[in-house]
Amino acid sequence: MLEGKTIGVVIPAYNEEVLIKKTLSTMPEFVDKMIVVNDGSHDKTQKVIEGFQKKNKKIILINHEKNAGLGQSLITGYLKAREEELDIIAVMAGDAQMNPDDLQNIIQPIVQSRCDYVKGNRLLREEVIERMPRHRFIGNAFLTLLTKFSTGYWSVIDPQCGYTAISKKALSIIPINEMIKGYGYNADILNMLNLNNFKVTDIEVEPVYGDEKSKIKLKKYIPSISKLLIRLFFKRITHKYAIREFHPLFFFYVLSILNGVFLTVPLSIRFLYLYFTLGTVPSTTLIILYFSMVMALFSLFFAMWLDMEDNKKLIGSAE
Repeated sequence: MLEGKTIGVVIPAYNEEVLIKKTLSTMPEFVDKMIVVNDGSHDKTQKVIEGFQKKNKKIILINHEKNAGLGQSLITGYLKAREEELDIIAVMAGDAQMNPDDLQNIIQPIVQSRCDYVKGNRLLREEVIERMPRHRFIGNAFLTLLTKFSTGYWSVIDPQCGYTAISKKALSIIPINEMIKGYGYNADILNMLNLNNFKVTDIEVEPVYGDEKSKIKLKKYIPSISKLLIRLFFKRITHKYAIREFHPLFFFYVLSILNGVFLTVPLSIRFLYLYFTLGTVPSTTLIILYFSMVMALFSLFFAMWLDMEDNKKLIGSAE
């Protein structure tokens, strides 16, 4: 317990017989419940956790018969946390990739009612470029931009960081059982929070990379997550700014997309075709292409500005 608030930690684990020991043994004393979700591990993960459970009554073990994915593990853990009626629920991976010394900083903004959801931000550390694998850093930067569009939390950085905490109130309201089952849950839960107008903030955490082996295959991960983020973007602007209450930014986003897809792209193809086949381009085509590009970009930037302004109220305080 911390400042009168009960603290729970959801710990998803899949084939972590070695590193789960460090995760459980280094958990801070103020944590009231450790909800460990063994996601169908086929090594000795379950036996290791059961050994710790005999010594520590704070540990709650839930076993999935088959591997269901990280998203489903979190759903299982979050639903159990609801049952336990914990005030704040954090998430720490079972592979000891999250520094337990950062946990208090992660949950403190919620303890003090300054926000409803906190996520770790590894990119605030100066040494992150040296410590984070280069391919992860580049991929993270690309997905960060898409996540800003899809979730509406424009100040959020490093959305792929799974070190998070959520308030009891937020967890009771968002449809957590509908969260996607695999990777990409980070953006999905942020999207849910935005649709329900909950405050979110970033907290600096240490980027830890050691003996853990990432289960993410970037060649498949980035395209699939990009598709998800685009879908979440349309869900957010449609539900929040067209169905619930109309906002001009919906009109400008749609105008930008229509202008880009139905004018700029076809005209660009025509421009390139004429240039490489005839060596010249009709001035009319060039003028229309120029104005369509300007209008598409102007509409996009204006929509982004309106989006940022409308979501400023959802920026939580880190201090």
